[in-house]
Amino acid sequence: MRSSDAQQKTEDFHRLHAGPGPLVLVNAWDAASARIVERAGATAIGTTSAGMAWSLGYADGERMPVVELVAACARICRVASVPVSVDIESGFGESAAAVREVAGALVDMGAAGINIEDGTRPGTRELASPEVLCERIAVIRELDARFFINARTDVYFVPWDDPAARFEEALRRAKLYAAAGADGIFVPGMSSPEEIGRLSGALDLPLNVYAGYAGAPPADGLARAGARRISLGCGPLQSALGLVARIAGEAFGHGRFGTMGEGMLSVGELNALFPATA
Repeated sequence: MRSSDAQQKTEDFHRLHAGPGPLVLVNAWDAASARIVERAGATAIGTTSAGMAWSLGYADGERMPVVELVAACARICRVASVPVSVDIESGFGESAAAVREVAGALVDMGAAGINIEDGTRPGTRELASPEVLCERIAVIRELDARFFINARTDVYFVPWDDPAARFEEALRRAKLYAAAGADGIFVPGMSSPEEIGRLSGALDLPLNVYAGYAGAPPADGLARAGARRISLGCGPLQSALGLVARIAGEAFGHGRFGTMGEGMLSVGELNALFPATA
């Protein structure tokens, strides 16, 4: 049975999707980034699977061992005092039973929810069958009635000749995932306010959009369009690693270290992120 604290965080996570403004997730990839994001004002923590893979030395795309994913998530859940939602890509398992096992480990550690996607067929740019994700949502739902399942469709990440057909396929899949037991729908790549409005208006579930790219519209504009959840995904880590590249370039190319000192957190500030583990 889940602890009362975990149950409360799950209920809090559901409420955060109900307003008054959208839930903004500055996605974390390890315990330190999770605590920094929380200290900045996060009401919930979402993980980035790509960022977590890169930080552990693997390429994105379920290439990191599932034991490393679970261990990294456990560290985040241990230090976070707000709800945590974990990105598990398409589930880190070949079967629905294997995916249920991964989700069960996250439920047991106190995570409030997951993000799970349909994705594409291995080695192709063709969308995977929605029935696969529907089955996985259904078996995860059996674990806990309130565990928040955010179902992502990658319709906007594959080529389409007909924009209208692309939208209709995204809507079709969203409705299938809702019927299977999803609590939210995520359509990364959808950026048009008109399409966001049409999709959110056709769904009873909160719509999640992606804003982890340069030039993304502000949160208030996405909210007016109908978004109830805004994810930055791997964008924060991409930006952080870009800073590391500039620091290294300045040090090796010019023998200077000024960029490193701009906005640097002190050792005391970083140690204070983890007072309970001292």
